[in-house]
Amino acid sequence: MALIRLLQRKLDGAIVFREPTSDHVPAYAILSHTWGQEEVTLQDIEAGADRSKTASKAGWAKIQFCADQAAADGLQYFWVDTCCIDKKNAVELGAAINSMFRWYQNAARCYVYLSDVFKAGNRANSERAWDEAFKTSRWFTRGWTLQELIAPREVDFFSVEGQRLGSKLLLAAEIHEVTGIPESALRGDALSTFSIKQQRSWAERRTTTIEEDGVYCLIGICGVAMVLNYGEGREHALRRLEKEIDTLYKGADFEQYAVRLNLRSFPEAAQFVARERELSKMHELLHGHSSRAAVVLHGMGGIGKTQLAVEYIRRHKEKHTAIFWLNANDEDSLRLSYRGIAQQVLQCHPSTSVLSSADLDGDLDQVVSAVKAWLDLLGNACWLMVYDNYDNPRITNNSDRSTVNIRQYLPESDQGSIVITTRSARVTQGQRIHIQKLTALEDGLKILANTSRRDSIENALVSELDGLPLALSTAGAYLEHVTTSFAEYLRLYEASWLKLQRTSPTLSSYEDRPLYTTWQVTFDQIQEQNAASARLLKLWAYFDKQDVWFGLLRHACIGDDESIRKLTEDELSYNEAVRLLCEYGLAHPEPSPSQGSRSIGYGVHSCVHSWTISVLNGEWDDGLARLALTCVASEVPSRNVDEWWLLQQRLLQHVAKHRHFIANGKMGVDGLEWAMHSLGDLYADQGRLAEAEAMYDRALQGKEEALGAKHTSTLSTVNNLGNLYADQGRLAEAEAMYDRALQG
Repeated sequence: MALIRLLQRKLDGAIVFREPTSDHVPAYAILSHTWGQEEVTLQDIEAGADRSKTASKAGWAKIQFCADQAAADGLQYFWVDTCCIDKKNAVELGAAINSMFRWYQNAARCYVYLSDVFKAGNRANSERAWDEAFKTSRWFTRGWTLQELIAPREVDFFSVEGQRLGSKLLLAAEIHEVTGIPESALRGDALSTFSIKQQRSWAERRTTTIEEDGVYCLIGICGVAMVLNYGEGREHALRRLEKEIDTLYKGADFEQYAVRLNLRSFPEAAQFVARERELSKMHELLHGHSSRAAVVLHGMGGIGKTQLAVEYIRRHKEKHTAIFWLNANDEDSLRLSYRGIAQQVLQCHPSTSVLSSADLDGDLDQVVSAVKAWLDLLGNACWLMVYDNYDNPRITNNSDRSTVNIRQYLPESDQGSIVITTRSARVTQGQRIHIQKLTALEDGLKILANTSRRDSIENALVSELDGLPLALSTAGAYLEHVTTSFAEYLRLYEASWLKLQRTSPTLSSYEDRPLYTTWQVTFDQIQEQNAASARLLKLWAYFDKQDVWFGLLRHACIGDDESIRKLTEDELSYNEAVRLLCEYGLAHPEPSPSQGSRSIGYGVHSCVHSWTISVLNGEWDDGLARLALTCVASEVPSRNVDEWWLLQQRLLQHVAKHRHFIANGKMGVDGLEWAMHSLGDLYADQGRLAEAEAMYDRALQGKEEALGAKHTSTLSTVNNLGNLYADQGRLAEAEAMYDRALQG
């Protein structure tokens, strides 16, 4: 970086140059503006004897403004491009242009002086009368001001009167609207996280007086250095810039390893939404390292791992010499993917010695070895390999031949970049990033709007689909070509889940994974590894989707199901079973909203829960339903138990599930009158008296039929009904119940 020449205002008001040493550059302010008539030059400042002549120039007002504002901010030094560079010296000019991005980046403050924005305006009653003038300011149309906006940390905008309008952060939304630059870039996110194409797009609508400057103004933003050659023309300058960018990311000899991107080998990607944090993390882990970099994207099926990998490639493809996509679903698919890579490489480099002798129609293991040898060549370090759908990994001591050992398909040298997508949290061949549901409602709204091509999306449907990209895309594809309303779709979703999914159009971006089958493969793998885990998932259909814990399930040990008895015999067995569900993304730990000191429960995604009900338990299993009700009713605490209120709160959502089953006639409660009484107690304790009365009535009816009217258990329910009526002020009915209980 060239040494910066600063301005300093002395005590007598004189403005002079200060040329600091390279090891001590003082804090300074920097000016950003658009050039006009009569700018003050370096020669004007050096000829300081005739200050009145210099001060009479129109450009002097900007220098004076910068000096005053710097002093107000406690800064003695400042920099203005019109007079701090000797533009008559071509060497200095070239060095300055190559250093300017960092000069702005290192400034303590940047002042943007908008010569066409008046703060007063002509709307006396408006606090932001200058808004329109700000958005149409010439400053936003000039090429060089792009880096002056992006590079500094602190940017303040000022009107022509020198009045502060706001900071870059405060005005980020307005600046994004005018320039198209993402707000994250304005907030200071690293430029390397944005694609080269995206960075260049920010300058497309900007102009420069000299045509080559339209390219040179991107030097700093793209992070390269170039010799200036005014007169070469814009296109020639652009080709040189592109070569410098390629060299920066891919090395000087990148062309001998460059392979054209084969889009046919990539899955089709839907319009991408959100995941900016994950994309930034991927870039941080994959770029700027001298050794092998690998990332594992893991999460449940349908969560968008493949889409994320495709989007990462779309943004950063310029930073790799070659990008290859492999299907890691099984070993045969991996071998065929390697043969495709060999064909791609040979098309671009037919004389490549390590590949030219390989028989692509012969032994595919030899083809794999040949491709790996090419990837391991010294200097071939900028490739990216994506191993997609590595969902059946071979874990230690697992001899199942259907599993895949990915290690033998990874290049051996310590170079290049690797991305693996998998449903299993056990894959450890890289830095792991857990891909979870989209938490922002607006992200779900965008996906549904993009796929359905409708406006005014209803929040209720988006909330039900709970941030699962596959479910949102499936709903959008269905709604695109029918007149069904969002409310009607939600009704169908709840009433006829499986039929709705089967009649939905196939998604090109998920063509082999419709929503109703996407978790079946995972379930089959889980069942092979631990039958208790699979049985737990089936049982989960008869609980609420959230907050299932061991204390709740331990009451299932009384049943006849051997897998469930094994699951609930102790907490370690339960942890082993639920951990496997979590490793495959079908369940997740979640703190209970009212857990107090009690154990944390687990939850499943709402769409997975719908699948367990409609597909995994295709036919109603009354035995499992009654077992779940037994668990819930047995866990209801009495008032003399510590934190009884909090435990009852945790149970309410599960009780509501069973109340719905009973009301709809799905579940018989013969022999479970005690459970109805217990649920009545819970509702009564929680002050939900109407629900309590309904449960007590069911309990009383069943007990009278099974035990008789004078059995002590029957009379206990009668007494509780009396208490309930009394609490409601229904005293005559309460008296009748108490009389009956007393007589009994």
